[in-house]
Amino acid sequence: MANYQRIKDLREDADKTQKQVADDMYMHVSQYRRYESGEREIPLSFAIALSKYYNVSVDYIAGLTNEKTIVNTNDITPSDINFLNRFRKLSDIQKGRILERMDIMIERE
Repeated sequence: MANYQRIKDLREDADKTQKQVADDMYMHVSQYRRYESGEREIPLSFAIALSKYYNVSVDYIAGLTNEKTIVNTNDITPSDINFLNRFRKLSDIQKGRILERMDIMIERE
């Protein structure tokens, strides 16, 4: 999916018009239309502004991920890092078993 389609989808999901987004971004609507149509390359500074505007990651706008949410690395503890490092050393079968057990524990809560 091209990044211009992503910004169109985000705009439509927010029930905004091109003019509303352009006004919020302090640009002329014709310039915004060029970005959304793919006629012009989206500059990094504009992609960053859009990511803040829609509260999604720049990676999502660029099409590098399908995850809209931004991971807050400030919430990652040393214990989380230790768990992840240990988890990465496991085989795929072992990882699957751990994830199954985690699902069971979450369901019991």
